[in-house]
Amino acid sequence: MKNKLLKLLFLLIMGVILLTGCGKSKEKELPPKKEEPKEIVDIINVSSKTRPLAISVNNTPVAVKVQEGLNKAYLIYEIPTEGFTSRLLALYKDVEDINVGTIRSARHNFIDYSYESDAIFVSFGWSHYAKDELKKNIINYVQGIAGEGSMWRDNKEHLATEHTVYLNTDKVYNYAKNKKGYSLESDNTVLLNYNVKDTDLSNMENVKVATKITLPYGNITTVFEYDEESKMYTRIVNGVRTKDHGTKEEFTTKNVIVQKVNYGVMPDGKYWDIKTVGSGDGYYITNGYAVPIKWNKESRKGKTKYTYLDGSEISVSDGRTYIEVHINKKSVTIE
Repeated sequence: MKNKLLKLLFLLIMGVILLTGCGKSKEKELPPKKEEPKEIVDIINVSSKTRPLAISVNNTPVAVKVQEGLNKAYLIYEIPTEGFTSRLLALYKDVEDINVGTIRSARHNFIDYSYESDAIFVSFGWSHYAKDELKKNIINYVQGIAGEGSMWRDNKEHLATEHTVYLNTDKVYNYAKNKKGYSLESDNTVLLNYNVKDTDLSNMENVKVATKITLPYGNITTVFEYDEESKMYTRIVNGVRTKDHGTKEEFTTKNVIVQKVNYGVMPDGKYWDIKTVGSGDGYYITNGYAVPIKWNKESRKGKTKYTYLDGSEISVSDGRTYIEVHINKKSVTIE
């Protein structure tokens, strides 16, 4: 009896050892887990079909201090306008309930940049050239001066009336869909070649350190100053670090693209005509470095392609991008 019990105990122990050994063997044979590629970058979901809003934002020096919502935009153009000043065209998608302002009037060249992302163009007022084009329904648009989009005035700093208009992105989207019948989806909304990781320019040819970028427009000078800790650029206008008037958060960006352009004057002798179609030079700036680039746009409704000097498309770091449309007669300082 005792021998039978010992034999049974021996068999049980051997069974446990074998099971444990097999388990370990199988565990070793498992292949390492592969990391799934990331589709959604911090600022823009490249897989999303949501149509952006392209909003004309006031950038007059006295009104910079009441700007709101820029840190929720994924792409912002700074575009020169008559009188050697500038205006912003801020693009939003896949965001909810964002107040943006202040809203200003359209210029016909703003439509060119709205085409690039198949955006719904939004403004409060228009030059007569922009009005003539928009009235032809060449692009979907929401016009606040016509009472569209539920825009409102809020004179926070006792400024002139033209600096007081704001909007809410949800209200504009609802108006565009329910009142104007626009589709809110498109397969053609992504302009840039986004990199889900940080783009490292430090070892590229012709690279230069870029901890401060200075772009004079005339009565306004835009500076982007790099912060090594956050790896972001803070936007400074006429010597003042810009902040959201509502949240008090500083306006920042991950990327700056400088696009050097020529310009002319429209037949009325007043409004500028930015030469958006054609090709030219520029810079791509991210993570404290800058490299020279080329740009090319074949038609008003086409997309601007930004390439390194070898012809390959630039790889844009995951994050917000400012495209500084800057006339050739004005110099850019990178230091």
